[in-house]
Amino acid sequence: MIRFVICISWTVIFLILSIPAILVELIIWIFSPMARARSSQWIICNAFRILVFLAGTKVEVIGEENVLKDRPVLYVPNHRSIFDIILTYIRAPRQTAYIAKKETRRIPIFSIWMALMNCQFLNRDDLRDGLRVINKAADLIAGGSSVCIFPEGTRNKGTEPLQPFHDGSLKIAEKAKCPIIPVVINNSDDIFEAHLPKVKKTKVIIEYCKPIETEGMSHIEFKKISPEIQELMRNTYLKNAEHVNR
Repeated sequence: MIRFVICISWTVIFLILSIPAILVELIIWIFSPMARARSSQWIICNAFRILVFLAGTKVEVIGEENVLKDRPVLYVPNHRSIFDIILTYIRAPRQTAYIAKKETRRIPIFSIWMALMNCQFLNRDDLRDGLRVINKAADLIAGGSSVCIFPEGTRNKGTEPLQPFHDGSLKIAEKAKCPIIPVVINNSDDIFEAHLPKVKKTKVIIEYCKPIETEGMSHIEFKKISPEIQELMRNTYLKNAEHVNR
């Protein structure tokens, strides 16, 4: 419970103390939206790094050479913990916008930071809103930002490595013609969700798979990508599950 209290205390303290910084970021927004997104991400990533340290989380990264630094991409991680966002965000080499469920807007102050970082809030029950988010995400990629979407749609609380991908999760890449980088996260749920409300010292493995180029693909070719990525991520998850406790 001590780690939980420490992590919650840090989060509350940061959010309160960050209010003046939000006002500065809103001013920067007037002159340069991209500069605002980058500076906001820098602030949040540093707060996240402290939170990871306080949680006692050790991260082993595999395939970091697969993370493209000179081009915007679509990241597609599996999702078992709220820490998945934190752990992947701090490793993003360029401005990255996350696709979040609309309920995230209810989080005081932090939802403002998410908006400042170009995060998009999705109503999963509204097909029209899904199309809006796809178009907006493609525009962000065209403007130089990467995008991250959890294609399972929600946290996986079961025993299977992955849940089925939601239809349309990868359409951002088809529209933006950008590379897709599958991201496989092992053991992140053991930080918190596996033993609520404790925060436990944990080893997490994150593997970045090789980028999948989509430029020049036909629509028929693109439709084959989703099951191939799911199989790749499932096999990678099972492979790393054997090593996560070593």
